[in-house]
Amino acid sequence: MDATSSTARHATHVLELGTTRAVVSEYAAALRALTVRGTELIEPHDADGPPPLAAGAVLVPWPNRVDGGRWLLSGVEQQLEITEPAAGHAVHGLLMRTRYSRGSCAAASVTLAAPVTPQPGYPFTLDTAVEYELAPDGVVVRHRVRNAGNGPAPVALGTHPYLRIGDVPVRDLTLTVPAGRAFRMDDRFIPTGTYDVTGTDDDLRGGVHVGDGPGHACFTDLAVSGGVVTSSLRAPDGRTLELWQEPAFGYVQMWVTDRFPGPGGETDAVAVEPMTAPPNALRTGEALRWLLPDETWTLTWGLRLAQG
Repeated sequence: MDATSSTARHATHVLELGTTRAVVSEYAAALRALTVRGTELIEPHDADGPPPLAAGAVLVPWPNRVDGGRWLLSGVEQQLEITEPAAGHAVHGLLMRTRYSRGSCAAASVTLAAPVTPQPGYPFTLDTAVEYELAPDGVVVRHRVRNAGNGPAPVALGTHPYLRIGDVPVRDLTLTVPAGRAFRMDDRFIPTGTYDVTGTDDDLRGGVHVGDGPGHACFTDLAVSGGVVTSSLRAPDGRTLELWQEPAFGYVQMWVTDRFPGPGGETDAVAVEPMTAPPNALRTGEALRWLLPDETWTLTWGLRLAQG
């Protein structure tokens, strides 16, 4: 099939493999829908442009927030555009409003690409690409970032899917994150340190109902099993959605909202976000990857539905 024939005017790509179906937007290279065996696994929305609330977006060259949009490069202050005016932060990187170009495309896969060009606050050049490839039980997502400039460039990457399991109310799902530490956050959601989650309400290693857990948190010290870190959402009937990430994604951000703009109006949603660095990483330097000229960084994560 032509993966763009029915929705090209909306800059989306429909992928199909057996009973697995996905929709990928060219805006922010966002995963807009994923269905496996008739079960919806991504919160749907109707926007045809940049995704609302960063739904499914690729976050590059940094995920989450930079405090005040300011950071130091070789002792010189850099000022990024403030894209979260209420808190005064630069949020979710530089490609949130970008329409990616299509590279290779087949019935069950698509590759989208977009450059990061030098601009105030980030004087570097990157080539970025993301490939979505369906599997019988979900999707595999491969990111590639290349330093196309002449000097080292600081990079971090994340992605922002809002997850669901069919029509099960989000707050009734059980969320598991295999994290030993969480970040303390100030009232502007900027980290002020970490703490051991053992014995606290933020220990999600045994699972907690989304409605009873933290509403906004970032986790690290992630347990690796079988070469990946696996977080999950489980429905009461045993269906389980697994979000797996390579260890280079050393952080998981979660956010619960009651104002996700779904097709029927605002609704509850939970974002579970693999990230290679924590909030404010450009400013603190934590877990930044400094790419050398012409160096390429590749990372992979994915979603899969397991039956109970």
